[in-house]
Amino acid sequence: MSKIKLGVIFGGMSTENEVSVSSANSILKNLNQEKYDIYPIYIGKDGIWYQYKEQQEDRKFGEQVTNQEKIENVMEYLKKLDILFPVLHGLYGEDGTIQGLFKLLNKPFVGCGVLASSIGMDKAYTKIIFDRAGLKQAKYEYIRKYNEQYIYVDKSFNEEILAINEVVERIANNLTFPMFIKPANSGSSVGINKAKNKEELKTSIEYATKFDEKILIEEGICGKEVECAVLGNEDVIASCVGEIKPAEEFYSYDAKYKNEESKTDIPANLPKEIENEIRKQAIKAFKSIDGKGLSRVDFFVENETNQIYINEINTFPGFTNISMYPKLFQASGISYQQLLDQIIELSKTY
Repeated sequence: MSKIKLGVIFGGMSTENEVSVSSANSILKNLNQEKYDIYPIYIGKDGIWYQYKEQQEDRKFGEQVTNQEKIENVMEYLKKLDILFPVLHGLYGEDGTIQGLFKLLNKPFVGCGVLASSIGMDKAYTKIIFDRAGLKQAKYEYIRKYNEQYIYVDKSFNEEILAINEVVERIANNLTFPMFIKPANSGSSVGINKAKNKEELKTSIEYATKFDEKILIEEGICGKEVECAVLGNEDVIASCVGEIKPAEEFYSYDAKYKNEESKTDIPANLPKEIENEIRKQAIKAFKSIDGKGLSRVDFFVENETNQIYINEINTFPGFTNISMYPKLFQASGISYQQLLDQIIELSKTY
């Protein structure tokens, strides 16, 4: 039986290029070489595509990618492959952009399609879908940067142009501190800050606009931060639930990838009925955005009430050696290599 020609695509133009490289190195190390003829492809931060000539699994986080050769005709190169595996996080990789390219090429690919990827990437629109699905969320506000002012968007999509100080007053009247300020289209907690007062809120909004013109502001939930992995197309399964214990005030980019003091509990220390409800809601969230293949769904469990609040969905979660998605399924009885085989097989069935 001939091997599957598998294109593993990583890097990319987003702020998560280094995370993508780290995920890809772990994947390349664990793919079954007897089953797949592997074609590693690196997309530089400048958008140029390269053949990755060496599987440097032991590369340190953030270390520059080397030993590569430019692909002169990307379309023709991709056409010769059987399945495409985008190990890409953030803009241009997890937002439906590259999935649309794969659709145009009529090539099977790993992970969510165009619609689910674009919805899952845009936190503001994810919120709207989750509202419609009846999933409980923290209270939130949504604004857009407009020249030197801001467009405030209410729940009925009415828009009002405001100065930054007016935005801060409006949000402070509607939400309770502390608040989390997030670029709507960013991952790995890039651009996210916690605000405890109006001045920090203003500074955090201005900082977030460096990463996206759309900004989401949410009330903070005092509770456990937990995550659940899902796998499948129609017959979707959910992993056990894991808890994040960040070394910093919240699970920032540095806390995720640079601070070794951040810990995880797998499985999370939760009552069984709470864990089962989280698993049920994770599958519902995944299906509500028309998810396919895999995702990781993040929740909060409020300390005082044990109320479950959905936070967000990641349509291509991290696959590094410390990432929650593979660790959650390993704890649920599916090894890293088995997990890779399953998500690749799922790409051929939709």
